[in-house]
Amino acid sequence: LLVSNIINIRIGSDAFHLKSVITKNNKHYSSTSRSRSSILLFSTSEKTSTTTTTNNNDNNEITGLYEIQEELITKRGQFEETLMKNNKYSLLETYKPVIKGLGLGGGFGGGGGGMGGASSKSKSKKNNNKKKKSSSKKNTNKAALKAEGKEYAKTFRDDGVVRMDAVLSDDTAVDLRSFLFDLRLTATEEVTNGSIGGKHRFANVLLRKNRCDLTAPLGPDIIYKALYELLVKSPIGATVSQTLGDDAVLYELSCMISDPGSSRQVIHPDTPCDVDNPILITTFVALQDITLDMGPTCWLPRTHKPEIYKVFQQEDGSPSPKDGLLQSTDYVLGVLPRGSCGMFDSRLLHCGTANNSSVERAVFYVSFRRATCGYPGNPGSIRPELIDRLTLEGLQNELEIYQKKGSSTVLTKLANSLR
Repeated sequence: LLVSNIINIRIGSDAFHLKSVITKNNKHYSSTSRSRSSILLFSTSEKTSTTTTTNNNDNNEITGLYEIQEELITKRGQFEETLMKNNKYSLLETYKPVIKGLGLGGGFGGGGGGMGGASSKSKSKKNNNKKKKSSSKKNTNKAALKAEGKEYAKTFRDDGVVRMDAVLSDDTAVDLRSFLFDLRLTATEEVTNGSIGGKHRFANVLLRKNRCDLTAPLGPDIIYKALYELLVKSPIGATVSQTLGDDAVLYELSCMISDPGSSRQVIHPDTPCDVDNPILITTFVALQDITLDMGPTCWLPRTHKPEIYKVFQQEDGSPSPKDGLLQSTDYVLGVLPRGSCGMFDSRLLHCGTANNSSVERAVFYVSFRRATCGYPGNPGSIRPELIDRLTLEGLQNELEIYQKKGSSTVLTKLANSLR
């Protein structure tokens, strides 16, 4: 039997090299994960260029190999945790840039107001003044967000990860979490009974036991409300714009749910780190308070550099250069209050840690890809119909239209295209 099934998972490019020879029913299999964003299951003949059609027995063997492979990955994650146990760590800290000269009460662009308010002014003039003040306030808010985005982008470029607080209101975070958990139940039932293909509801995830990557649809009001708060009202959109440009492409729209009992992942980047500039930015938004025992994301700041990535790929020797890197690199943990986020460069080394609590950890996330970059090295967690359909600027514009009018022709058309 030649097992040539490629199982795509959220692991990143060359995240780690794990090989073992498995004997089963007198067949020898090599289980290796070293390719870009994929786990490859293949026989020792290494003939993996074509996918074979398998019968039920073969499918059972593939499932068995996947389970063995996940066990090996789990063990590697536990080993890495041991390697890093004496490293210095901290919680991902809030970064709030101070922007001067953009106050609403008389600073740059502010409507400071003069002396008195003559009662003889006409009603139409009062209305005109209200419109001007409203327009001035809107322009000032945009200018402030742009200025904040510039400051966040500086820290982001240096560290590869930055925290922003209150990017979602409490009410929106609670409602979005409730909606997504209901959607998970519905999606699971649809996929289980065969009424819809799995790729239309879930993306693949590293260590899928007790984890799921639930892709989000367009259409529901709560999705638009959340995206409006994130991309229009918070500095997230401006930071992405400063880093990737307004033409950055929506690459992921999903929710990662880590159930109690989920294991620690292996340290990995989401995309290759063989270029000097960011190609993909992901923002993880906490939909509930994330405590230390809930499996917060572990990020290794400043590891999004090609020279570090080269060391990370060197796995020969005992200890290997890769293990030496992990043993000597400080890290931060995404212990976040509800509605806050961690924005990170896809090239940054990171992992999800074990959820040892009794509460599901849900993070809603959006990713944007640089427009001039083709395939970044990792399949996006997004509904297939939404691939390459929206830019950052285009989505922001449509969200503003939806906010004003209660509908958007573009968003409605895309929503109606979803299966």
